[in-house]
Parts: sequence; C-alpha cells; structure tokens
Amino acid sequence: MSPFTGSAPRTEEWRHLRLTREDGVATVTLARPDKLNALTFGAYADLRDLLAELSRERSVRALVLGGEGRGFCSGGDVDEIIGATLSMDTAQLLDFNRMTGQVVRAIRECPFPVIAAVHGVAAGAGAVLALAADFRIADPSARFAFLFTKVGLSGGDMGAAYLLPRVVGLGHATRLLMLGEAVRAPEAERIGLISELVEEGGVGARAAELARHLADGPALAYAQTKALLTAELDMPLAAAVEMDAATQALLMNGADYREFHAAFTEKRTPKWQGR
Repeated sequence: MSPFTGSAPRTEEWRHLRLTREDGVATVTLARPDKLNALTFGAYADLRDLLAELSRERSVRALVLGGEGRGFCSGGDVDEIIGATLSMDTAQLLDFNRMTGQVVRAIRECPFPVIAAVHGVAAGAGAVLALAADFRIADPSARFAFLFTKVGLSGGDMGAAYLLPRVVGLGHATRLLMLGEAVRAPEAERIGLISELVEEGGVGARAAELARHLADGPALAYAQTKALLTAELDMPLAAAVEMDAATQALLMNGADYREFHAAFTEKRTPKWQGR
C-alpha cells in the first residue's frame, strides 16, 4: 500500500474496535464481548480503514488481532447485518460484500505481519479474518467454523475459497467450506490451520511475544516476504523466480543487509532499521 496521503486526516478514534500501540506493535481488539465480538457494518469498515491508515503510516511493524471475552469473533451480527441485508437491493448487497472482501485484502496486502490470537469461537467472517492473517496462534479452546452454507450462502465468502485450499489443501477446504462444521484446535493444528497451539489462556502472551520479535526484526525483509507469498500464489515458476531475483537485488542495496554483515563481522546482534 502506498505511504502517500491526501487531505484526509488521521483517524483519532475508532468506534467499532479498540486500538493500542507500543513501540511498533499495534494491537486491534474486537470489543463486543456480550455478542462474542460479532461484526457490524461499522466494524468491517473500521478494520478496512484502520489497516489502510497503518499501512500508510509505516510506523507499525507487527499487528495482533484478537477478541475480548469468551471468543475471537462469532462472525457477522445476525440482527445488525443478516437482518439488514434482507431489505437491501442487489447494488447495496454488492457494496457490502465487496467491503468485507476489502478487509481480507487489506490484511493480506498490508506491509507488516498480522497475527490472529484465537481463543474460543472463530466463526463465519471471524474464521476468515483469522485465515487471512499471517500467523494464527490458538489455545485448546479455539474452534473454527466457516458457517456460510449453514445460512444458505456460498462457502466461498470473503476470499475463503481462495485462501483456505492454499493453507490446508483442497480436500480439507472442501469439507470445511461445504459442511460448515466446527474444527477444534487439535484438528486445526493437524491440518495446518493453526500456526501454533499454546496452553489454555496463553494466546495473548504468545501473540504479543511473536509480535515483539517481528517488530524488532528486519521489517522490510518481512514486508517483502509477505508480498511475495501473496503475489506468487498464482504465478508460474519462471515469473516467481524472476520476482524473487528483483526483490533480492533491491534488498541487497538496503541498510539491513549491510547491517547484518557489519554485525556478523563485529560479532554482535544486528540493529535492524527496516530499510
């Protein structure tokens, strides 16, 4: 995402989520615990806009996405979204569905790693938000459910039919998206849906630890690795290796590459600058 901004000011208050920052790490918390952090129109829009703002600022080096209370996110609010969509026309429905997809694109395209800290339920859109993250840290209470067919809609919502087969394979993705059955933490870890399974109640601490590690590392190298992972999913090998070569040539001209060599020579820890 481009770092250049127009006339719009930085958003000072996010009404539909909670944002904290600490030395390069942003923590975004879905904070409707009484509704299992069900998403509203405003929550989707805030996530889309927040990720765009953070990407332009270039001050964030890692982001943790979590949920307050008993679970991560139960998906779209049945009353505030599903009920409301019944009275929308096709153009309005297309606008809404495009917006939800823009959130997933923003997670995949932002220039910093995103860590989903999952405990309890991650259902529907909540499961897709976790899926779109670069890392999914979960505890034994976590369960993922892509519920879209259970409400009469396609399982391929918000890019799920694109992302999930690439994470767990076509066979598992077909089962999860068609049947909408819940997958609990042990199976989710077995099929590769979870990046790391931690002890009960340890999700927040481990996600914060990983975010700190990433924020203290070579941020530009991480950003380019993420960009290549996304861009090369549909590339032939020849195009992918050419893109890898161009990226490495650019990074070899960077400050962090020189810093590694200096630190290695001087037998010290590198001081990464992210450029």
